[in-house]
Amino acid sequence: MPETRATGLTRRQCLLAAALPLSLPLPAMAQEGGVRVLRAAPLSHPLRGSAHPAITAWGYEGSVPGPLLRYRQGERLRLRFENALPQDSTIHWHGLRVPHAMDGVPHLTQPPVRPGESFLYEFELPDAGTYWYHSHLRSSEQVERGLHGLLVVDEREPPRVDRDIAWALDDWRLSPTGQLSDSFGSPHDISHAGRIGNAISVNGAAPADLALRRGERIRLRLVNVANARIFSLGFDGHAPQVIALDGHPVTPHAPPRGRVVLAPGNRCDLLLDATGRPGERHAVFDDFYPRQAFDLLQLVYGPAALRDAPMAAAVALAPNPLAEPQLQGAVRHTLRFEGGMMSGMHRALLDGQAVPMMQLLRQGKAWAINGVVSAGHGAAHAHDAPLLTLRRGQSCVLTLHNDTRWFHPIHLHGHAFRVLARSDRPTPWREWRDTVLLAPDERADIGFVADNPGDWMLHCHVLEHQDGGMMGVVRVIA
Repeated sequence: MPETRATGLTRRQCLLAAALPLSLPLPAMAQEGGVRVLRAAPLSHPLRGSAHPAITAWGYEGSVPGPLLRYRQGERLRLRFENALPQDSTIHWHGLRVPHAMDGVPHLTQPPVRPGESFLYEFELPDAGTYWYHSHLRSSEQVERGLHGLLVVDEREPPRVDRDIAWALDDWRLSPTGQLSDSFGSPHDISHAGRIGNAISVNGAAPADLALRRGERIRLRLVNVANARIFSLGFDGHAPQVIALDGHPVTPHAPPRGRVVLAPGNRCDLLLDATGRPGERHAVFDDFYPRQAFDLLQLVYGPAALRDAPMAAAVALAPNPLAEPQLQGAVRHTLRFEGGMMSGMHRALLDGQAVPMMQLLRQGKAWAINGVVSAGHGAAHAHDAPLLTLRRGQSCVLTLHNDTRWFHPIHLHGHAFRVLARSDRPTPWREWRDTVLLAPDERADIGFVADNPGDWMLHCHVLEHQDGGMMGVVRVIA
């Protein structure tokens, strides 16, 4: 295995896993009358391979990540979630524009699914792309324990590639005994960068290289399913092209500064042309945290070439049927994200009361949106005042202002939005997203059409920040 690039995470700490080609058969899933069954239950998970003790995790259908769900654009998903966990749970379909009742937010869109109970999720899939599903109840614990999986909606006319591969990028915080640490929701994690793990995994599997043949083209679907870790991937000796972000097509382009940056919840589809020569090895590395940079895995070329010359230039994917926001006359709002350590937030409203920062920290809270701290997913707060109310069909431009010293990936449920500008500079691609990463002190202008009625979560996808109060509701009225 390659050596790490710096002295941060050691090779012993970094659990590197091979990619799982999507063309492989999916894990077996029970079906009843055309309805897939997705059962969540505790399991023994061989995170570090057979040479190490398995960890106690939670998974869907006996695996971490859960089964890869694959459909074609326009098909209908029908899936019954069965809860065999010791806690209530739900499933959120991250990035999918689903009806409100199917969004999986406890008390806001559905009752929690109790142990021994089930819930039927059923909705159309209008958008092609790379998505994922995960628990949305006690998610800083349940997602960390393994309750997540990938969902691919194939285009009606997908691009020509030789292989279609997905990597679910994750990290785990292991205790000295090698088991999953039970330090969920610690005050430090809530008020700082979130729960950063000490063990990296890809598809929850054991370390392995990715074998390539010169001349082949791979569609590489990258999904960050970690609680808080941000990835910044570079591909030594290769020039991948970005063709989709958060599931939605974008003009093919090289990653800015040669790095694919993925915050928790983000996805990126790449076209990777294998231009190396037989016998060569090239690192895929992560250097988002410069003092902890490491080689994720190696691209290893076999002795035989698939073709002598690369395939033709990347072709843009067909757009998804998204309504274009009308910027002239759009309703405009600003959401200011505040709090955390080293911040200027001295107090904020919690349950209608102004609470000093130190008292908020003692209550497991550290973050606010426009001065209001979310109390969480409890039933008593299901009908709290929304951050903003929009009429169905109304165009909206939101200025998201990160007035903190920490990174925040802001996720909006039920909609996709265009990223229009960052700190007053127009974005070059005006990409559609559902999760936008804000650097400290950064602002982003996003535009969307409020065309999906209901109360929709807007929150930081650093899951400890969500727990700590950085979430609210955008209401769309019919």
